[in-house]
Amino acid sequence: MPPNPLGTDPLLSQWMGLALEAAHRALETADVPIGAVVVAKDGTVLGTGWNEREATGDPTAHAEVLALRRAAATARNWRLDGCTLVVTLEPCAMCAGASVLARVPRVAFGAWDPKAGAAGSVFDVLRERRLNHWTEVVPGIREDECAQLLKDFFTAQRHGR
Repeated sequence: MPPNPLGTDPLLSQWMGLALEAAHRALETADVPIGAVVVAKDGTVLGTGWNEREATGDPTAHAEVLALRRAAATARNWRLDGCTLVVTLEPCAMCAGASVLARVPRVAFGAWDPKAGAAGSVFDVLRERRLNHWTEVVPGIREDECAQLLKDFFTAQRHGR
């Protein structure tokens, strides 16, 4: 995918650090290490999530969905206007759809997902003009670091670690 000059934004990089910390929590339960944070306009973190599908047996327990749920609870509002969703991997169709429905105006992610991504690689749910809300997409935030975490996880899985 093409490089993005916004991928070096220091604030987004800092928030991605929080998402990476969350992703590491998924490793405790053998979940795929993906992390997400929802950040308000003023920089306050409203919600954090990491994959919990293995931990909970819930197929919807993706990092983004959990972060959005926690952010909505914190904000006491399902509309997350003015927020940024920062996630270590390009959101899938479910997570992209959830962010659209939550009215999140900006999604930033680290690594591209060429198999299931819905922010420009396989699908482009976030910028689908037929939907009721459109989202700014900022890819490539600490991309190498995000991708390496996933590569290391899947390498360990293949070798039974």
